[in-house]
Amino acid sequence: MNEFLLSRISASPHLVGVELTAAEIRRAVRAALAEDLGGGDVTTLATVPAAAKSVARMNVREPLTVAGLPFAEFAFRELSPKIKIQKLARDGQKVAAGKTLLKISGPSRAILSAERVALNFVQRLSGVATATARFANEIKGTRAKILDTRKTTPGWRRFEKYAVKCGGGKNHRIGLFDLVLIKDNHLVALRNEKPNAIAAAVARARKTFPKLKVEVEADTLEQVAQAADTGADLILLDNMPPGILRQAVKIIRGRAKTEASGGVNLKTVRAIAATGVDFISVGAITHSARAVDIGLDFK
Repeated sequence: MNEFLLSRISASPHLVGVELTAAEIRRAVRAALAEDLGGGDVTTLATVPAAAKSVARMNVREPLTVAGLPFAEFAFRELSPKIKIQKLARDGQKVAAGKTLLKISGPSRAILSAERVALNFVQRLSGVATATARFANEIKGTRAKILDTRKTTPGWRRFEKYAVKCGGGKNHRIGLFDLVLIKDNHLVALRNEKPNAIAAAVARARKTFPKLKVEVEADTLEQVAQAADTGADLILLDNMPPGILRQAVKIIRGRAKTEASGGVNLKTVRAIAATGVDFISVGAITHSARAVDIGLDFK
């Protein structure tokens, strides 16, 4: 089903890129349908004739950024090959309230039984995309980019990271396997190493996983200098106020990419971006994004 194959999301030299495939989406949709349908949609089977046909529209009820439409398309088509779908929007598009995303026509039973699964995917993923877009809009005109985190719904990480891309953000590591991120607890465990814990940790990471990028979390300007001196690819500037962030950027002098993290919200993100950091990671765009208001209305 090549028409549903999502385009490749390219990775930057320092960040992971998410790529979703038709097979991946299909597996998720089938699992969701099996969970919802069980032995059958008893209400629809009891009340709606098998020959009945309907036309329904997936309508937006608030301004949002779209993500997850291929999941909805799979959900409807999975229950009937006779379903016809007219696409009136695309993932990544900003739409106003009242906009129709999809027009679905065909067997009424299939549309009714797939409705909730289709909406769950689009509402949740569009919620992530919309939250991301709000942060991205706040920092327009700066060099900074919004990053996601691993604070995602279990089992939905790749989908939510895809939604972040739809909203104009960038993807950080997918998991613990694709980027070495040396955090404060790692450094505490190496506190007696010479010449310092950061240098020791980066050296070991380079030796063990030479093909992976290495990021170091820094809580102080001293750690910032150590991380830059030891050749880290990225330096995570954790919970630093804007004034300290500016000093950190000056210390690094372009030797590594910089990521600001902690205390980020829509009120603070612009000031953080203005310090000259390359990236700002925001856990809230996934762990606290609400499902947006989208409905399926039958004609």
